[in-house]
Amino acid sequence: MPVRSPTLNVMANAALKAARGLIRGFGEVEQLQVSVKGPGDFVSTADLKAERTLKAELTRARPGYGLLSEEGGGTAGSDSRHRWIVDPLDGTTNFLHGIPHFSISIALERDGEVVAGLVYDPTRDEMFSAEKGAGAFLNDRRLRVSARRRLDEAVIATGIPALQSEAQETYLATLAAVMAATAGVRRLGSAALDLAYVAAGRCDGFWEFGLSPWDVAAGLLLVREAGGYVSDLSGGQTMMASGDVLAANDHLHLPLAVLLKEARRARPAA
Repeated sequence: MPVRSPTLNVMANAALKAARGLIRGFGEVEQLQVSVKGPGDFVSTADLKAERTLKAELTRARPGYGLLSEEGGGTAGSDSRHRWIVDPLDGTTNFLHGIPHFSISIALERDGEVVAGLVYDPTRDEMFSAEKGAGAFLNDRRLRVSARRRLDEAVIATGIPALQSEAQETYLATLAAVMAATAGVRRLGSAALDLAYVAAGRCDGFWEFGLSPWDVAAGLLLVREAGGYVSDLSGGQTMMASGDVLAANDHLHLPLAVLLKEARRARPAA
């Protein structure tokens, strides 16, 4: 069994403590207070409580680090080199509908580069973790992306833009192209877990538009450390800024990139 570093121990302990509240909230989801942030975008008291727990635990362990989180925004720390990037509940819509597929995502950024990442699925007690140069793990098992070489044998995960999003028409063009070329497309509802599933070889690839840093920071490192490739949809490395993400194994990344590029180029003008 791999020995976790002090950094990953801090992250794991924070995730486990926050998860206890999420599981309680999931069992009483009908009683939760819910606010609407935007079309198809919700925040519940469970999100807010989990974020408070994560912030308290991470700050207690590393008091000088900054923190960027979905609900609380950015907080600077006295240590300008380090920043936590946190999503206390990725998959809120699933959570609020009683669908047991959501996660906690924590990443550590050093000098602008993500060096540690953790995605925890409380309902399955699955903890995906990675540190730069040290590999990716699911609990105590080393992870490796899938070895599939053919798109027509591949299952690709995706996320659908929110209602009224300007990206929707472009997204539908890419969806049609990927559906026609692969064995299947899955929309599971948690980008952090989608990326973790690519790292674990459960999905052969993943793409989505317009994500936020807390959605992808940990997952991108997981895929890299599991031997996969990540980029934006143009082949660059602007994922954290643009929110556009493509992740896959080394055999399928380029064919998927070409497929998505051609689909976007062929999209009828609005």
